[in-house]
Amino acid sequence: MDLSLSTRNVSGPAGDRTVVEVGGEIDVYTAPKLREQLVELVNDGSYHLVVDMEGVDFLDSTGLGVLVGGLKRVRAHEGSLRLVCNQERILKIFRITGLTKVFPIHTSVDEAVNAVD
Repeated sequence: MDLSLSTRNVSGPAGDRTVVEVGGEIDVYTAPKLREQLVELVNDGSYHLVVDMEGVDFLDSTGLGVLVGGLKRVRAHEGSLRLVCNQERILKIFRITGLTKVFPIHTSVDEAVNAVD
């Protein structure tokens, strides 16, 4: 399966957020596409990102690495990267790797956008 990406800007109580909707599989083949998108957004001045992973069917270690890299990028600009995920099989990967302590994980885009840092 392929990876689909789309972005939109949303305003919330904490300010503007850029929502990146991700669908499909984030693996060794598709992760570079997500990395490119995150790098481009940060380079364009979007430092508060919400990655909506509700449409993600599969996530491997390469995908996790891209998300961690994105987090480091936005933090270098005092930014934030929040994840939206409510699929148990994907959440399990974050729990097993301990990344639930690194990423704020929300159950909806609205919840993530309205969260104050």
